Amino acid sequence: MVDLIPSRSTPTFAHIPVLSRELIAGLEVRPAGHYLDATVGAGGHTQMLLAAGPDLRVTALDRDGEAIAHVRSLLASEGDRLQICHINFAEYRPQHLFFDGIVADLGVSSAQLDIAERGFSFRHPAEIDMRMDRRQTLTAAEIVNHWEEVKLADIFYQYGEERLSRRIARSIVQRRPFQTTDELATAIAWAVPRKYRYGRIHPATRVFQALRIAVNQELESLSEFLKISPNWLKPGGKIAIISFHSLEDRLVKHSFRESPLLRVLTKKPITAQGDELAANPRSRSAKLRIAEQTPVIVKIEVGPN
Repeated sequence: MVDLIPSRSTPTFAHIPVLSRELIAGLEVRPAGHYLDATVGAGGHTQMLLAAGPDLRVTALDRDGEAIAHVRSLLASEGDRLQICHINFAEYRPQHLFFDGIVADLGVSSAQLDIAERGFSFRHPAEIDMRMDRRQTLTAAEIVNHWEEVKLADIFYQYGEERLSRRIARSIVQRRPFQTTDELATAIAWAVPRKYRYGRIHPATRVFQALRIAVNQELESLSEFLKISPNWLKPGGKIAIISFHSLEDRLVKHSFRESPLLRVLTKKPITAQGDELAANPRSRSAKLRIAEQTPVIVKIEVGPN
């Protein structure tokens, strides 16, 4: 997702678009084209697209209402060049539109992680929320405090690739209910062996990722988007997707390869270069894949006269 950094004094956002040079170059942006930013976030990639030409237009989507409000304010001067929709990209259906390019920057944003009240991170105490779209009712607290142990273990393993999923799920069920993110993170830490507790990453990291993915149905949404979005491209139009963990990247890779409408342009994912890694450490896990819409050729067999 576009890297968002919340101000310490105001709720506004600063933005650092991830892999921006590689994405713009890979799209081969047409100055008078129409582009879809399916995850607008703080608006960083949309701004870069709009800067490519005075006649270029962007349709921007996001499921996060706070991101939408920020971008409406930030880019209000763009007028008709920018259309903004508060919607999950899996539910979007363009009306008689075809795009020159599509961009999707997946996963959780830094603003969602850094603003404690969103409940995505265990660095600060907050309610266990994790909803990208606050209009939905399901929260991470509902999952943690009410789902069955077996179901918890399954999502920790499938979505977090957590090898101690059963042990952690058992401990959570025994200790619940939980009110805050730090309470939950502490319980997870004490559920694992000591050497695991003090490893390279906090033992709650994978569980929190799994809960976030489950709350927001991220992989289901991505799968649906990958299935339908190639149909929205003009011939020769490109789709560029940035992912941040192996589950997303695997879906993108296989969907691009298997789509009859797409030709893969990146045999291996594009990753951040040294200067970007130094300036923005969160870009280290970003992977960019690009594909191009190719016209479907229908062969018609003509029989003898």
